[in-house]
Amino acid sequence: MNLTPKQLKILTLIRDSRVRRGFSPTMQELADQLSVSKVTVFEHVEALIKKGALEREPNKARSLSIPDGVSLPDEEREMSFPLVGKIAAGVPIEKYADSDELDLTEVFGPRVGQTGATFALRVDGESMRDEGILHGDYVVVERRNTARNGERVVALLSNGETTLKTYFREEGRIRLQPANDSFDPIFVTDCTIQGVVRAVLRRYD
Repeated sequence: MNLTPKQLKILTLIRDSRVRRGFSPTMQELADQLSVSKVTVFEHVEALIKKGALEREPNKARSLSIPDGVSLPDEEREMSFPLVGKIAAGVPIEKYADSDELDLTEVFGPRVGQTGATFALRVDGESMRDEGILHGDYVVVERRNTARNGERVVALLSNGETTLKTYFREEGRIRLQPANDSFDPIFVTDCTIQGVVRAVLRRYD
């Protein structure tokens, strides 16, 4: 898809706003952040819609969204490290003879047959502690708007709050289940799935 740098910046701003706030920025907000006129932003947005890089719900404010299957360059950066062996966390093991490479794109990228892009969020809170997702960790999220039972999702609630929980669709409702007995499940009739967690990263300084 042939996009200009300004159009890529608009897509990035829209994606980040939807992930952080649950809705897209207004044309004026985009214009202010790009230091251009509102008319210029409108022209870029219309061009992006024609190219299939953006979707908009008619007659609804802040409804710009990036379709499934459209990824941004920062969601496709390749990272790989030499995989030189195994390390024992229990009993000692023999020296690892082979050399290989750990490609994080393969580990964290879309599953086979899927085209969803990925992004990262920093975890704030302890509600998923018992599944090893701790405060300050980073979760790698596949951008999707659907989820299966038991998947860990980034869900946008009707009050505008975004939460990280395990998703279960039950009869007549959705249960967003924490992994910490100090927190109660969240029951809703509907929510917006922003993505599904693919991996957890923890940094040791």
